Amino acid sequence: MTPTRRNVIAAAGALGLVGGGGTLVACEKSTMDTGTAPTSGPGGYPTADIPVGGGAIYQAEQVVVTQPSSGQFCAFSAVCTHQGCLVSSVASGRIVCACHNSAFSISDGSVLAGPASRALDQRTATVDGSTVTVA
Repeated sequence: MTPTRRNVIAAAGALGLVGGGGTLVACEKSTMDTGTAPTSGPGGYPTADIPVGGGAIYQAEQVVVTQPSSGQFCAFSAVCTHQGCLVSSVASGRIVCACHNSAFSISDGSVLAGPASRALDQRTATVDGSTVTVA
């Protein structure tokens, strides 16, 4: 039997591979229905608000949602792993914390520039039509 993506992610989570310091990211490729109007709610964000090669920071929920390539959505904690500041911007493939200029990859949350030494904590992004939900 061929394992499904869901089973692989679940097994990786059980083994501690998903989350801070892990290399497996729970990103989802979208099969967006362009006829569906964007909606937002608790934990749901319109895909139209998340640019390709960038992302959006939702400060109230302390989450960053990124779109590394067209239709691929990833999510991370917006709390910098250096000293707990909220990250401040997402552009050019980088999530940046202005407190001390740490930078993280929009693809996997890994550290691109310190002083942070640990990746952003990963969240699971799920695309449903034109909305991304984060768990």
